[in-house]
Amino acid sequence: MSGTTDEDVPRRPEPSGERYPVVSVVVPAHNEEAVLAGNLDRLLAGTEPGEFDVIVVPNACSDRTAEVARRPGVRVLETPVPGKANALRLGDEICATFPRVYLDADVELSAESVRALVAAVARPGVLACAPVPVWDMEGVSWVARRMHKVHNELVAPFRALAGVGVYVLTEEGHAKVFPIPDVLSDDGWAHGSFAVHERVVVPQAQSLVRPARTVSAHLNRRVRVRLGNRQLAALGRSAPEGRLRLGSLGALLSGGKVNLLDAGCYLAVLLMDRTLTRLRTSRGAQVQWGTDASSRSEAGG
Repeated sequence: MSGTTDEDVPRRPEPSGERYPVVSVVVPAHNEEAVLAGNLDRLLAGTEPGEFDVIVVPNACSDRTAEVARRPGVRVLETPVPGKANALRLGDEICATFPRVYLDADVELSAESVRALVAAVARPGVLACAPVPVWDMEGVSWVARRMHKVHNELVAPFRALAGVGVYVLTEEGHAKVFPIPDVLSDDGWAHGSFAVHERVVVPQAQSLVRPARTVSAHLNRRVRVRLGNRQLAALGRSAPEGRLRLGSLGALLSGGKVNLLDAGCYLAVLLMDRTLTRLRTSRGAQVQWGTDASSRSEAGG
Protein backbone atom coordinates (compact mmCIF):
# COMPACT_ATOMS: atom_id res chain seq x y z
CA MET A 1 0.00 0.00 0.00
CA SER A 2 1.49 3.31 -1.04
CA GLY A 3 2.35 5.59 1.87
CA THR A 4 1.46 3.17 4.70
CA THR A 5 3.12 0.54 6.86
CA ASP A 6 1.77 -2.70 8.32
CA GLU A 7 1.45 -0.97 11.70
CA ASP A 8 -0.67 1.77 10.15
CA VAL A 9 -3.32 -0.54 8.70
CA PRO A 10 -6.49 -0.74 10.84
CA ARG A 11 -7.52 -4.33 11.45
CA ARG A 12 -10.59 -5.77 9.78
CA PRO A 13 -13.52 -6.27 12.14
CA GLU A 14 -13.85 -9.87 13.30
CA PRO A 15 -17.14 -11.68 14.00
CA SER A 16 -17.83 -11.44 17.71
CA GLY A 17 -20.68 -10.48 20.00
CA GLU A 18 -21.34 -7.60 17.65
CA ARG A 19 -22.88 -8.32 14.27
CA TYR A 20 -20.59 -8.83 11.29
CA PRO A 21 -20.81 -5.90 8.84
CA VAL A 22 -23.32 -6.16 5.99
CA VAL A 23 -21.51 -3.56 3.90
CA SER A 24 -18.15 -1.79 3.70
CA VAL A 25 -18.01 1.96 3.10
CA VAL A 26 -14.85 3.63 1.78
CA VAL A 27 -14.57 7.41 2.23
CA PRO A 28 -11.56 9.09 0.59
CA ALA A 29 -10.98 12.48 2.20
CA HIS A 30 -8.71 15.40 1.39
CA ASN A 31 -8.97 18.35 3.79
CA GLU A 32 -12.61 17.62 4.66
CA GLU A 33 -12.55 18.68 8.31
CA ALA A 34 -15.44 21.12 7.79
CA VAL A 35 -17.99 18.52 6.68
CA LEU A 36 -16.71 15.05 7.47
CA ALA A 37 -17.77 14.77 11.11
CA GLY A 38 -21.36 15.71 10.37
CA ASN A 39 -21.56 13.41 7.37
CA LEU A 40 -20.21 10.46 9.37
CA ASP A 41 -22.75 11.22 12.11
CA ARG A 42 -25.55 11.03 9.54
CA LEU A 43 -24.15 7.87 7.96
CA LEU A 44 -23.95 6.00 11.25
CA ALA A 45 -27.10 7.36 12.90
CA GLY A 46 -29.48 4.50 13.68
CA THR A 47 -27.02 1.72 12.81
CA GLU A 48 -26.38 -1.31 14.98
CA PRO A 49 -22.83 -1.77 16.36
CA GLY A 50 -20.77 -3.43 13.65
CA GLU A 51 -23.48 -3.15 10.97
CA PHE A 52 -21.36 -0.94 8.69
CA ASP A 53 -17.60 -1.32 8.10
CA VAL A 54 -16.59 2.32 7.51
CA ILE A 55 -13.07 3.21 6.36
CA VAL A 56 -11.97 6.84 6.01
CA VAL A 57 -8.76 7.45 4.04
CA PRO A 58 -7.37 10.95 4.68
CA ASN A 59 -4.83 11.64 1.96
CA ALA A 60 -2.23 14.41 2.06
CA CYS A 61 -4.36 16.37 4.50
CA SER A 62 -3.16 19.59 6.13
CA ASP A 63 -6.17 19.91 8.44
CA ARG A 64 -7.84 17.76 11.14
CA THR A 65 -9.64 15.39 8.77
CA ALA A 66 -8.14 12.28 10.39
CA GLU A 67 -8.90 13.49 13.91
CA VAL A 68 -12.57 14.24 13.24
CA ALA A 69 -12.99 10.88 11.47
CA ARG A 70 -11.89 8.80 14.45
CA ARG A 71 -14.87 7.39 16.33
CA PRO A 72 -16.41 4.01 17.17
CA GLY A 73 -17.34 2.14 14.00
CA VAL A 74 -14.85 3.98 11.79
CA ARG A 75 -11.37 2.84 10.80
CA VAL A 76 -8.97 5.58 9.67
CA LEU A 77 -6.13 4.88 7.26
CA GLU A 78 -3.95 7.93 6.65
CA THR A 79 -1.60 8.33 3.70
CA PRO A 80 0.74 11.19 2.74
CA VAL A 81 0.19 10.34 -0.93
CA PRO A 82 -2.34 12.70 -2.56
CA GLY A 83 -5.04 11.53 -4.92
CA LYS A 84 -8.53 10.13 -4.70
CA ALA A 85 -7.86 7.01 -6.77
CA ASN A 86 -4.97 6.00 -4.52
CA ALA A 87 -7.11 6.62 -1.42
CA LEU A 88 -9.88 4.45 -2.86
CA ARG A 89 -7.44 1.62 -3.55
CA LEU A 90 -6.01 1.79 -0.03
CA GLY A 91 -9.42 1.75 1.61
CA ASP A 92 -10.64 -0.98 -0.69
CA GLU A 93 -7.76 -3.26 0.25
CA ILE A 94 -8.85 -3.43 3.88
CA CYS A 95 -12.62 -3.70 3.37
CA ALA A 96 -14.23 -6.48 5.38
CA THR A 97 -17.06 -7.45 3.07
CA PHE A 98 -19.19 -6.94 -0.03
CA PRO A 99 -21.07 -5.02 -1.25
CA ARG A 100 -18.90 -1.92 -1.01
CA VAL A 101 -19.99 1.69 -0.98
CA TYR A 102 -17.60 4.36 -2.28
CA LEU A 103 -18.67 7.68 -0.77
CA ASP A 104 -17.30 11.19 -1.28
CA ALA A 105 -16.49 12.78 2.06
CA ASP A 106 -18.53 15.92 1.33
CA VAL A 107 -21.71 14.01 0.41
CA GLU A 108 -24.41 13.11 2.92
CA LEU A 109 -25.79 9.56 2.88
CA SER A 110 -28.05 8.09 5.55
CA ALA A 111 -28.02 4.58 6.94
CA GLU A 112 -31.48 4.03 5.47
CA SER A 113 -30.15 4.88 2.01
CA VAL A 114 -27.19 2.54 2.47
CA ARG A 115 -29.57 -0.30 3.35
CA ALA A 116 -31.68 0.43 0.26
CA LEU A 117 -28.55 0.36 -1.91
CA VAL A 118 -27.44 -2.95 -0.38
CA ALA A 119 -30.88 -4.42 -1.09
CA ALA A 120 -30.73 -3.22 -4.70
CA VAL A 121 -27.44 -4.94 -5.51
CA ALA A 122 -28.79 -8.18 -4.02
CA ARG A 123 -31.15 -8.45 -7.01
CA PRO A 124 -30.11 -10.89 -9.77
CA GLY A 125 -28.07 -9.28 -12.54
CA VAL A 126 -27.40 -6.00 -10.69
CA LEU A 127 -23.67 -5.41 -10.28
CA ALA A 128 -23.66 -1.75 -9.29
CA CYS A 129 -26.02 0.96 -8.15
CA ALA A 130 -26.24 4.56 -6.98
CA PRO A 131 -28.75 6.76 -5.17
CA VAL A 132 -30.82 9.62 -6.54
CA PRO A 133 -29.00 12.93 -5.90
CA VAL A 134 -30.68 15.74 -4.00
CA TRP A 135 -29.03 19.09 -4.63
CA ASP A 136 -28.47 21.48 -1.73
CA MET A 137 -28.84 24.92 -3.33
CA GLU A 138 -28.41 26.95 -0.16
CA GLY A 139 -25.85 29.66 -0.75
CA VAL A 140 -25.65 29.02 -4.52
CA SER A 141 -25.48 32.21 -6.60
CA TRP A 142 -28.36 33.24 -8.87
CA VAL A 143 -26.58 32.44 -12.15
CA ALA A 144 -25.07 29.22 -10.81
CA ARG A 145 -28.48 28.08 -9.58
CA ARG A 146 -30.04 28.48 -13.05
CA MET A 147 -27.05 26.85 -14.71
CA HIS A 148 -27.21 23.88 -12.31
CA LYS A 149 -30.93 23.50 -12.99
CA VAL A 150 -30.36 23.05 -16.72
CA HIS A 151 -27.28 20.89 -16.33
CA ASN A 152 -29.03 18.54 -13.93
CA GLU A 153 -32.01 18.16 -16.25
CA LEU A 154 -29.69 17.34 -19.15
CA VAL A 155 -27.63 14.71 -17.37
CA ALA A 156 -30.37 13.14 -15.23
CA PRO A 157 -31.37 10.46 -17.78
CA PHE A 158 -27.73 9.28 -18.09
CA ARG A 159 -26.25 9.93 -14.63
CA ALA A 160 -26.46 6.48 -12.93
CA LEU A 161 -23.12 5.94 -11.12
CA ALA A 162 -21.47 9.24 -12.04
CA GLY A 163 -21.91 12.63 -10.46
CA VAL A 164 -23.87 11.69 -7.33
CA GLY A 165 -20.99 11.22 -4.90
CA VAL A 166 -21.80 7.56 -4.21
CA TYR A 167 -21.64 4.24 -6.02
CA VAL A 168 -21.98 0.67 -4.81
CA LEU A 169 -20.34 -2.48 -6.17
CA THR A 170 -21.02 -6.16 -5.68
CA GLU A 171 -18.11 -8.57 -5.61
CA GLU A 172 -18.65 -9.33 -9.31
CA GLY A 173 -18.97 -5.63 -10.10
CA HIS A 174 -15.85 -4.87 -8.09
CA ALA A 175 -13.83 -7.13 -10.40
CA LYS A 176 -14.81 -4.89 -13.33
CA VAL A 177 -13.73 -1.67 -11.61
CA PHE A 178 -10.77 -2.40 -9.32
CA PRO A 179 -7.98 -1.72 -9.07
CA ILE A 180 -8.96 1.80 -10.18
CA PRO A 181 -6.15 3.45 -12.15
CA ASP A 182 -5.05 7.01 -11.43
CA VAL A 183 -7.95 8.64 -13.23
CA LEU A 184 -9.49 12.01 -12.51
CA SER A 185 -13.02 10.58 -12.55
CA ASP A 186 -13.33 7.43 -10.47
CA ASP A 187 -17.13 7.46 -10.71
CA GLY A 188 -16.89 7.90 -14.48
CA TRP A 189 -14.52 4.93 -14.59
CA ALA A 190 -16.99 2.87 -12.58
CA HIS A 191 -19.95 4.04 -14.65
CA GLY A 192 -18.23 3.13 -17.92
CA SER A 193 -17.33 -0.33 -16.61
CA PHE A 194 -20.91 -1.61 -16.82
CA ALA A 195 -23.55 -2.18 -19.43
CA VAL A 196 -26.74 -0.22 -18.86
CA HIS A 197 -28.62 -3.29 -17.59
CA GLU A 198 -25.91 -4.06 -15.00
CA ARG A 199 -26.30 -0.83 -13.00
CA VAL A 200 -29.36 0.80 -11.51
CA VAL A 201 -30.44 4.00 -9.81
CA VAL A 202 -32.24 3.31 -6.53
CA PRO A 203 -35.21 5.65 -5.90
CA GLN A 204 -35.38 4.67 -2.22
CA ALA A 205 -31.85 6.01 -1.64
CA GLN A 206 -30.77 9.65 -1.76
CA SER A 207 -27.45 11.44 -1.52
CA LEU A 208 -27.27 15.10 -0.56
CA VAL A 209 -24.80 16.82 -2.87
CA ARG A 210 -23.61 20.40 -2.54
CA PRO A 211 -22.83 21.78 -6.00
CA ALA A 212 -20.42 24.60 -6.71
CA ARG A 213 -21.88 27.77 -5.24
CA THR A 214 -20.38 30.18 -7.79
CA VAL A 215 -19.80 30.16 -11.53
CA SER A 216 -16.05 30.37 -10.94
CA ALA A 217 -16.08 27.29 -8.70
CA HIS A 218 -18.24 25.44 -11.22
CA LEU A 219 -15.81 26.25 -14.03
CA ASN A 220 -12.91 24.86 -12.00
CA ARG A 221 -14.87 21.63 -11.51
CA ARG A 222 -16.03 21.40 -15.13
CA VAL A 223 -12.54 21.81 -16.58
CA ARG A 224 -11.47 18.85 -14.47
CA VAL A 225 -14.56 16.88 -15.54
CA ARG A 226 -13.93 17.51 -19.23
CA LEU A 227 -10.28 16.50 -18.97
CA GLY A 228 -11.32 13.47 -16.94
CA ASN A 229 -13.79 12.45 -19.63
CA ARG A 230 -11.08 12.68 -22.27
CA GLN A 231 -8.86 10.51 -20.11
CA LEU A 232 -11.63 7.89 -19.79
CA ALA A 233 -12.18 7.94 -23.55
CA ALA A 234 -8.47 7.30 -24.11
CA LEU A 235 -8.71 4.33 -21.74
CA GLY A 236 -11.81 2.94 -23.45
CA ARG A 237 -14.14 3.63 -20.51
CA SER A 238 -16.46 6.24 -21.92
CA ALA A 239 -20.09 5.97 -20.84
CA PRO A 240 -22.02 3.64 -23.17
CA GLU A 241 -24.78 6.26 -23.53
CA GLY A 242 -22.41 8.59 -25.37
CA ARG A 243 -22.12 12.36 -25.07
CA LEU A 244 -24.84 14.87 -24.29
CA ARG A 245 -26.17 16.88 -27.22
CA LEU A 246 -27.24 20.52 -27.07
CA GLY A 247 -30.37 19.52 -28.98
CA SER A 248 -31.59 18.15 -25.68
CA LEU A 249 -31.75 21.73 -24.39
CA GLY A 250 -34.40 22.52 -26.98
CA ALA A 251 -36.46 19.61 -25.72
CA LEU A 252 -36.22 20.94 -22.16
CA LEU A 253 -37.38 24.37 -23.34
CA SER A 254 -40.29 23.03 -25.36
CA GLY A 255 -41.28 20.77 -22.48
CA GLY A 256 -41.32 23.66 -20.03
CA LYS A 257 -38.72 22.12 -17.72
CA VAL A 258 -36.47 25.18 -18.08
CA ASN A 259 -37.07 28.71 -19.35
CA LEU A 260 -35.12 30.99 -21.69
CA LEU A 261 -33.29 32.70 -18.83
CA ASP A 262 -32.20 29.33 -17.45
CA ALA A 263 -30.99 28.28 -20.90
CA GLY A 264 -29.15 31.57 -21.44
CA CYS A 265 -27.26 31.22 -18.16
CA TYR A 266 -26.38 27.63 -18.99
CA LEU A 267 -25.11 28.46 -22.49
CA ALA A 268 -23.02 31.39 -21.24
CA VAL A 269 -21.33 29.24 -18.63
CA LEU A 270 -20.89 26.41 -21.14
CA LEU A 271 -19.05 28.78 -23.50
CA MET A 272 -16.71 29.85 -20.68
CA ASP A 273 -16.23 26.20 -19.73
CA ARG A 274 -15.15 25.13 -23.20
CA THR A 275 -12.90 28.15 -23.68
CA LEU A 276 -11.06 27.52 -20.42
CA THR A 277 -10.69 23.83 -21.21
CA ARG A 278 -9.07 24.59 -24.57
CA LEU A 279 -6.71 27.13 -23.00
CA ARG A 280 -5.60 24.83 -20.21
CA THR A 281 -5.23 21.86 -22.52
CA SER A 282 -3.13 23.86 -24.99
CA ARG A 283 -0.85 24.89 -22.12
CA GLY A 284 -0.49 21.32 -20.94
CA ALA A 285 -2.01 22.01 -17.54
CA GLN A 286 -2.13 19.06 -15.16
CA VAL A 287 -5.39 18.82 -13.24
CA GLN A 288 -5.40 16.89 -9.98
CA TRP A 289 -8.22 15.67 -7.77
CA GLY A 290 -8.89 18.14 -5.01
CA THR A 291 -11.61 20.08 -3.30
CA ASP A 292 -13.87 22.97 -4.12
CA ALA A 293 -13.92 25.11 -0.98
CA SER A 294 -17.19 26.77 -2.00
CA SER A 295 -19.12 23.59 -1.21
CA ARG A 296 -16.99 22.37 1.73
CA SER A 297 -19.02 23.80 4.58
CA GLU A 298 -22.12 22.78 6.40
CA ALA A 299 -25.34 24.14 4.94
CA GLY A 300 -25.81 27.64 6.14
CA GLY A 301 -22.16 27.85 7.23
